[in-house]
Amino acid sequence: MGLIKDCNKWANAHTYLVLDLVRILLGVILFVKGIEFMSNHVEMEEMGRPFQDVPGGMIILHYIVPAHFVGGILIVVGLLTRWAAIAQLPIIFGAILTNFLGTMDMNNLILSIVVLVLCLFFIVYGSGRHSVDYYLKMQQ
Repeated sequence: MGLIKDCNKWANAHTYLVLDLVRILLGVILFVKGIEFMSNHVEMEEMGRPFQDVPGGMIILHYIVPAHFVGGILIVVGLLTRWAAIAQLPIIFGAILTNFLGTMDMNNLILSIVVLVLCLFFIVYGSGRHSVDYYLKMQQ
């Protein structure tokens, strides 16, 4: 727990508006991807084809949309940012894996890798100074 507090102190001392804008952009990308998956059933079906023989494959597909919706909103406002980014990791690893098991789409692969790097960064960095987490912490 002390390590997390030290990381939070360092992040709050070295926060920049640009990093908060990157966090907001990451949340918007995740939210829009959730909308895209929900509205495009054919793409979702094609994306899940490599996982159809895996036990619980349909559960995986039903986890993606709500996790992107809720996680995207939480990351945008900066509430529970680390937990929301951690919840995205299995989806992002699956997206990268899908490119190698299914049809290779370089745009999706690059987007998945960028989102993975950003999620890992915000898991370590936290939500920053311009967030609900910071506001709630300062109210205590």
